[in-house]
Amino acid sequence: MKAVNKWYKWEVLALLWVAYLLNQGDRQVFNSVLPLIRDSLNLTDASVSLIAVFFNLFYAAMVPIGGWMGDRFSRKWVCTLSILFWSVATMFTGLANGVFLLILTRSVATGGGEAFFGPANYSLLGQYHTDTRARAMSIHQTSYYVGVILAGWLAGYIGDHLGWQYAFYIFGGAGVIWAFVMALRLKDAPREETGGDDSNVSIWDGFKTVFTTPTALMVTVGFCGFIFVITGYMTWVPTFLQENFGQTGAQAGLHSMLWTYVAAFAGVLLAGTLSDKWAAKDPRKRMVIQGAGLILGAFFLPFMGTVRNLWILYLCFAGWGFFRAFFDANIYAALYDVTPKHLHASCSSAMIMTGFAVGATAPYILALIKESTGSLNATFPILGLIWLVCGLACLWVSAKYYNRDNAKINNHE
Repeated sequence: MKAVNKWYKWEVLALLWVAYLLNQGDRQVFNSVLPLIRDSLNLTDASVSLIAVFFNLFYAAMVPIGGWMGDRFSRKWVCTLSILFWSVATMFTGLANGVFLLILTRSVATGGGEAFFGPANYSLLGQYHTDTRARAMSIHQTSYYVGVILAGWLAGYIGDHLGWQYAFYIFGGAGVIWAFVMALRLKDAPREETGGDDSNVSIWDGFKTVFTTPTALMVTVGFCGFIFVITGYMTWVPTFLQENFGQTGAQAGLHSMLWTYVAAFAGVLLAGTLSDKWAAKDPRKRMVIQGAGLILGAFFLPFMGTVRNLWILYLCFAGWGFFRAFFDANIYAALYDVTPKHLHASCSSAMIMTGFAVGATAPYILALIKESTGSLNATFPILGLIWLVCGLACLWVSAKYYNRDNAKINNHE
């Protein structure tokens, strides 16, 4: 990296930090006001869950195009125009008066806009941060936690006092403003930092690389299980607190996310620091940390559906959040360790598409279980089992393939 970029790389982190906060906060707005949308439009749990399902499916379908554009064109402008597009779509979501318009504005427009942000966002950050990659990405990941906590409480509060529509107006408007800040301050990394020839990048190159590299494939499989559990949790836990513990929308939006993501905030910084330190000596330690995080986090999930004391439940939220951050901190650092630099956005998109295609089914599957059993309690052990299996698989692949795949990439670049 050129000397002129020594400090600017941290400004890039700050710019993308706020953008990602708005990105994840925007997603959580819907979950926080979901009961209000359901009741005001006379929808069932299954029908309202389809909005989240279509969001994730459309997001997954569009991500490969976003990844290809991130490797082929200016990552600055892919990120900036993406945030502008999804923020405008979020504002229009407040005008929806039925399932069709909610799917159109929330799932198609908002999901489609966000799909272009992720691959370019992470690959641009990865270009500016090489030896500080896991640390930078773990700091970047804290914006996700802050955004979810902020949106969980603020959207619920706005929905309770002004109506659910205003939550979308306010969060969408904030995104429009930040898009203009990004246009003025964000810069693309120097071309020589990309590595490889990006002029001939195919939309399928990322898929070929990910699905023929054992470590990258395992990161993707782990990401699938990770996203399935996260999506189901974030969609339905605010409703779970309202129905099982009588909390208001603001209370449920706050408590469902606060304890989880305050703990995750601490966990991701710890995991990112340890990852960069340990990976310098043994690269496979990144995936060992990921696997350990999934396994330890899995043990807290079954208890969430059985405890009746709120403070014990919050402790389970915190324990789960702390260890989920171990996987979070290393997702892209691990993927980039075993994939070519000039395909980072395309490989990210392949992983994201696969993960969200699988995760998209979680809200609907959990809704069906909820309707058949009368509550969400039975879903938590299932979510725990998914993480346990993925965590064990990560440990196995890390021991067998990680260092080999990492050495192969370093020998070719």
